[in-house]
Amino acid sequence: MKDDFPKQGEILISDPSLLGDDIFTRSVILINYIDEVDVVGFILNKAADMKLKEILPSIKNDYDIYIGGPVEQDSLYFIHTVPELIPNSVEVNHGIYWGGQFEAIEDLLNNNTITPQQIKFFVGYTGWKKNQLKQELSVKSWIINRPLNLGEIFSTDKLREFWKEKMRLIGGEYLIWSNAPDNPNYN
Repeated sequence: MKDDFPKQGEILISDPSLLGDDIFTRSVILINYIDEVDVVGFILNKAADMKLKEILPSIKNDYDIYIGGPVEQDSLYFIHTVPELIPNSVEVNHGIYWGGQFEAIEDLLNNNTITPQQIKFFVGYTGWKKNQLKQELSVKSWIINRPLNLGEIFSTDKLREFWKEKMRLIGGEYLIWSNAPDNPNYN
């Protein structure tokens, strides 16, 4: 029987019918925490219009920041693949880690010990009460995507195409959306 609720480390893809919401339209969200009540994730494919060094001047290199979601957009979060370098990281799943001791990463970032392919920064996060997400899944606002590709999660290339590529891979009724313009009325 198909499981109808995501697990940590899986991806939610917004259904093409989810239009008119600037944050969630064409979003791909990594689910990084689930407990009995809450679900937390980060939008992977919505770049913010700022760089990390703009909010943390001690960081010398240009690291992109992504809009993780509408909750707590005044807070900075990060996921990564290098728990051996960042103490107190929490494993999400499949080699992805959330947070850790931020003070430890400044030198790692400035010395290029950690690359953009190993760490991703977010302002804000996406959060649901578990029942709220169950309801949104029941009306097909989200598609659960089980196959996980670390390269895609940490990629900085083709962000605008990430959602379309997921639609293409799902196929079937979603295939047509892989070539649709951002605003279907322009088609």
